Amino acid sequence: MPRYRIIVDLSDRQLYLLDENTVVRGFPVGIGKMLTATPVGEYTIINKQPNPGGPFGAYWMGLSKPHYGIHGTNDPSSIGHEVSKGCVRMYNEDVVELASLVPIGTKVTIRP
Repeated sequence: MPRYRIIVDLSDRQLYLLDENTVVRGFPVGIGKMLTATPVGEYTIINKQPNPGGPFGAYWMGLSKPHYGIHGTNDPSSIGHEVSKGCVRMYNEDVVELASLVPIGTKVTIRP
């Protein structure tokens, strides 16, 4: 049984899915703007919601830091840039794939 965890690397704007300590997938992400930076730290996925509506694209995965999450986007051109209010944005097809793999309780590390 895989034991997944997620590392978000802000410097290279990538989200890495790890099984144990092996990277199994990498995804490009959009991150927070300078004034609303994505918070560095250790978090947990505490909820998941398909089709949350609004700018959150096809899926929302809430983090243990209130008001922050990993989600899709209705603006695919924003991926790879500093654009959000602190959330981690993914292409819709990528966030749906990720959400299908990781359960609630998955550890998420956001590093500078």
